[in-house]
Amino acid sequence: MKITPAFLALLLFASPSARAGETLYNGITLPDAWPPHEPVAKAGEPMPLPYLAHPPAVIPIDVGRQLFTDDFLIEQTTMKREHHLATAYEGNPVFKAETDAERRGKSPMAMPFSDGVWFDPQDQLFKMWYLAGYSSHTAYATSRDGVKWERPQLDVRAGTNVVENGPRDSSTVWLDLEERDPQRRFKMFRIHSENKVWAISVYFSADGIHWGERVLRTGPTGDRTTVFWNPFRKVWVYSIRHGWSGPRARRYWEVKDILAGPQWGALTDAVMWTGSDRLDPPREDLQETPQLYNLDAVAYESVMVGLFTVWRGDKNIPPGRPKPNSIFLGTSRDGYHWDRPDRRPFIPVSEKEGDWNWGNVQSVGGGFLVNGDRLWFYHSGRAGSGPTNRDGNGGTGISFLRRDGFASMDAKEEATLTMRTVKFSGRHLFVNVDAPAGELRAEVLGADGKVIAPFTKENCAPVTADTTRTAVKWRGADDLSKLAGQPVKFRFTLRNGALYSFWVSPDASGASHGYVAAGGPGFTGPTDTTGSGADAKQK
Repeated sequence: MKITPAFLALLLFASPSARAGETLYNGITLPDAWPPHEPVAKAGEPMPLPYLAHPPAVIPIDVGRQLFTDDFLIEQTTMKREHHLATAYEGNPVFKAETDAERRGKSPMAMPFSDGVWFDPQDQLFKMWYLAGYSSHTAYATSRDGVKWERPQLDVRAGTNVVENGPRDSSTVWLDLEERDPQRRFKMFRIHSENKVWAISVYFSADGIHWGERVLRTGPTGDRTTVFWNPFRKVWVYSIRHGWSGPRARRYWEVKDILAGPQWGALTDAVMWTGSDRLDPPREDLQETPQLYNLDAVAYESVMVGLFTVWRGDKNIPPGRPKPNSIFLGTSRDGYHWDRPDRRPFIPVSEKEGDWNWGNVQSVGGGFLVNGDRLWFYHSGRAGSGPTNRDGNGGTGISFLRRDGFASMDAKEEATLTMRTVKFSGRHLFVNVDAPAGELRAEVLGADGKVIAPFTKENCAPVTADTTRTAVKWRGADDLSKLAGQPVKFRFTLRNGALYSFWVSPDASGASHGYVAAGGPGFTGPTDTTGSGADAKQK
């Protein structure tokens, strides 16, 4: 039998002796040696998913809406999973180069190159940090509605909205709502070269405008390196670019203390993490082997969502063609192994020369925002600026997705979905469902597989609506409180509809207490503690 890295990774997770490490919020237990010291997959092969091969015997579901992006929660079903793509805003781009600073360098730029787009609950504003001018400065813009943006006149560079002087490559700005020190509420991770060595310089700010002196410089990185916060494990993750002459990929480094850990000596000290693989489709006109150009990530509800910018060839065909990068989607339940079942571009590059996003579509720091019933994905695109500059003329756009809408479990004729054994401490079952011409019912089963009265399908009031949050109720029961803490299974029966998520909330408002990515109107912190209370402020 051939022993492959993927097999070893599965063996490591499956071995009881190896399960001595951290147990996560969802019941997954990590190996004691974490992160893995060796690549978990052979180059060009998809990552193994140990938590799907060996799910916990009982899965806690108190954190966030429970999504159906994979089979982690599913024991048996006759429903069909459907993956969904984002829809571009018709008014794109919503932000493009206008000022002298944004026209600086080889080509106009007014776009996040990761950077960050956030909703700040303190000021009730959408806030954007972005690359102003080609490889030049970091600038700052604000918006009341997320569509119309203003450039405030600031005092950092008098009369402009520049907040940090370049030069720079990519950068990440993180609004850290879990930070206790108000002077470190905003964190900037700026990539630039010193003495011909690329690395990250880290800065803190109380307002996102006035940045203090550099607090540290990391070990060496590639130029397109980014950073994200994994709140499930309370670690900062450095998504380090690997590859100059060879295929672009990602190395991994995590730290709990942002000031103590990112001091690797050589790039190879960081473990090889993930890259493109044989399932990533090449462009038909180029047939180049795809490469992973960047990976941004953010916590959403009960999972980490990864935004994979995949490079699919760069032959300059026709002359001056921009890099045909698109954004692809992945999810992770342990923050390290990525599930990418749908290899269609989630946010594609345009194929029409002259379009604002003809080339090099890239994700932003913070990932996306929650605004009412939709997720808002800000992203950059480049129109090009002549045959010798394929990457010029960068702007910013938005694409939308239904809340929790990455994947749904669908049924035309009546179908069922039985969950694995779960436990919860909440009281009220909620669902995100689209069934205005059908119906959804739920029942609760005990550990013995028998239905627990009165939580039967027959007693369940059918849900016949298209809604991203509605309670499921049974005759003869006020709520699920008597089942709290017990191992149970939910079974859903659906006809002519789509089920996107479910969760058990402690509140009648339907607050999920899961993470809300880069925030949104109505949320007061990094998690959904408001439920229906957020509706009045959302669009």
